[in-house]
Amino acid sequence: MASPEKASAAGHMFDVVVIGGGISGLAAAKLLSEHELSVLVLEARNRVGGRTYTVRNEHVNWVDVGGAYVGPTQNRILRLSKELGLETYKVNVNERLVQYVKGKTYPFRGAFPPVWNPLAYLDYNNLWRTMDDMGKEIPADAPWEAPHAREWDKMTMKDLIDKICWTKTAKQFATLFVNINVTSEPHEVSALWFLWYVKQCGGTTRIFSVSNGGQERKFKGGSGQVSERIMGLLGDRVKLNCPVTYVDQSGDNIIIETLSHEHYECRYVISAIPPTLTAKIHFKPELPPERTQLIQRLPMGSVIKCMMYYREAFWKKKDYCGCMIIEDEEAPIAITLDDTKPDGSVPAIMGFILARKADRLAKLHKEIRKKKICELYAKVLGSQEALEPVHYEEKNWCEEQYSGGCYTAYFPPGIMTQYGRVIRQPVGRIYFAGTETATQWSGYMEGAVEAGERAAREVLNALGKVAKKDIWVQEPECKDVPSVEITHTFLERNLPSVPGLLKIIGMSTSLTAFLFVLYKYKLLPQS
Repeated sequence: MASPEKASAAGHMFDVVVIGGGISGLAAAKLLSEHELSVLVLEARNRVGGRTYTVRNEHVNWVDVGGAYVGPTQNRILRLSKELGLETYKVNVNERLVQYVKGKTYPFRGAFPPVWNPLAYLDYNNLWRTMDDMGKEIPADAPWEAPHAREWDKMTMKDLIDKICWTKTAKQFATLFVNINVTSEPHEVSALWFLWYVKQCGGTTRIFSVSNGGQERKFKGGSGQVSERIMGLLGDRVKLNCPVTYVDQSGDNIIIETLSHEHYECRYVISAIPPTLTAKIHFKPELPPERTQLIQRLPMGSVIKCMMYYREAFWKKKDYCGCMIIEDEEAPIAITLDDTKPDGSVPAIMGFILARKADRLAKLHKEIRKKKICELYAKVLGSQEALEPVHYEEKNWCEEQYSGGCYTAYFPPGIMTQYGRVIRQPVGRIYFAGTETATQWSGYMEGAVEAGERAAREVLNALGKVAKKDIWVQEPECKDVPSVEITHTFLERNLPSVPGLLKIIGMSTSLTAFLFVLYKYKLLPQS
């Protein structure tokens, strides 16, 4: 077996070629190189990082225009980033958050906006409780084996929301919840897949929360450094501007060809790109029918990430933290977070244009998008200072041909139960990574690391270097970012749903009427 140095010097024979230089592919390559395998990473773009991308310029210092957030229970990315010398900082939620609905601003604290209408409150409470309870039935590593898998996979999330929710306010917020978490519409995604997605991120509260949730922290200097620093360790074993077009595993060694007709030989391949992008590669022999069908059926979500910069964090003067949850069909942005640097410099608000709105607003000029966002922030925050930004950055992930969208691929109805089980299955000597193949925090950087390292250990197992039982490794909790268990109050656990309440009222009314009839006709004992 060639040493990494000799292999990269020879240039063309490797133990493993990794397709894709995002966090997943590079995490795989790092682990393989630590086991003294010769590894080559072929990245289509002129940069590493995939769906993470840290832009640097004089206006912003640095900014994550792609994946940025980490939090408790995301122990693999936290361990890997610490190994690479990166530090995290907490996203600011010290001041009040804001909900904007029906043209009015309502400040609040906590993960979810408060609900004052009693019926709507019961509806909201039942929505989160039901989704979490359904999620408990779904195995994180095999959602297609859930007891109700076929039934739930035939439904869209819109079907499920309409079934669970009785009030318009709960239905609208549930739609926003889907938009924010998977950058797609409730009518587009399978209920089984979405319930699995939320479950494997720790449930409805963990996935949506800043504090003690998926958005608690960011990396000082940007998340792009994770990939950049691994590339620094691997040196010339990472090749940029090398889109892979052909993978031939019909002979003793696998032959890889790139768009510029460079050829590489290897014993194993790890594909660490979004499933749909493997359709850009020609395979010999052809991929099995189920995988061919799967990769044609997994679209990517749609999002434009927007950062608006100001002279000062004016929102703090109103005791607002910069987090806004905006329920308004005409509003471009659905959710924002403070994106000011950890030392308080470069004040900024990050906002997402999501799903249907990303498609609609992508057709406008950048300056018009900027103007619409500023006008929205001025209205929601009640401040004219929002109309006077000093800089604007945005990234439309739908126009990236080597991502196809963001944050992640989603499963439309019927696909998970029919084809989902092949998502991680190797094809000959080709193994599959990428955040979509993860079983914890799939769709996040954490999922990317899990998938990359699992695929690397599958290769190491094939080479006899790792036992089969050690392919899946339980990650210890990160001591620097401890998680707090999410608990629910007695009322949250036991309050009735709206139909449950109506049933109770109906039964009470019926009983009262029955007793009245008995009393009137003197069928009850008289005192």
